[in-house]
Amino acid sequence: MIQNLAYAPVTDNGYPTSDGRPVAETDWHVDLLLTLVATLRSWFADRPDYYVAGNNFVFYEPGDKRRHVSPDVYMVRGVPNYLRPNFLIWEEGKGPEVVIELTSKTTRNEDLKKKFLLYQNVLRVQEYFLFDPREDYLDPSMQGYRLTGGEYRPIRPIRGRLPSKVFGLHLERDGEKLRLWDPVTAKWIPTDRERADSAEARADSAEERADAAEDLVEAERRRAETERLRAEAAERELERLRRELAQRRGDTM
Repeated sequence: MIQNLAYAPVTDNGYPTSDGRPVAETDWHVDLLLTLVATLRSWFADRPDYYVAGNNFVFYEPGDKRRHVSPDVYMVRGVPNYLRPNFLIWEEGKGPEVVIELTSKTTRNEDLKKKFLLYQNVLRVQEYFLFDPREDYLDPSMQGYRLTGGEYRPIRPIRGRLPSKVFGLHLERDGEKLRLWDPVTAKWIPTDRERADSAEARADSAEERADAAEDLVEAERRRAETERLRAEAAERELERLRRELAQRRGDTM
């Protein structure tokens, strides 16, 4: 989550932060991009040296403001975890180690050719994943590559999931969504929305349990009150019978 990151001391380094293009081509791409970044940031929130970002400029040649790329989602280990206007590789000391591109009609060729070669030969990105949410332009619609011997080699799926050594997680399609699967717990990593819904459900459940406990206390109070009234009535009846018995004995003497 963004609130887990602090701002860098300098927020304007002289390099551009936008090219005027939209964040992503469709609502599906935008939603998926933001969800993946937020989910990864939440998952690695306790790692101050893990930086997760998406769709900001990564510059890779000092002084050349044209030499940049904008990965949809990426992560760098071993750098401070704070918000940046852009990412300057020569200042950070290293570049992205894993990249996810959410490919579309207008980006497919760039993702499969230009970025593929840039990530492989120039930035030396360890793992490169491509995902087509609508399954329209990429075949197969989820692909993964790992840098081996200086070249990208396809990552072999495990039960339909693509394992990432950098994330320590597996990538899996769920309809039009790309989910992150934890092989340790054998569960999907919850999104922020799912975390919020789960917390709300737990709060509702706790409130329901509290209400049920309160109802039990009230029922016990009413039961105790009923028993007290019965005991008092029985005591009064017993006292009445004693008086009646005493009166009868007096009448016979």
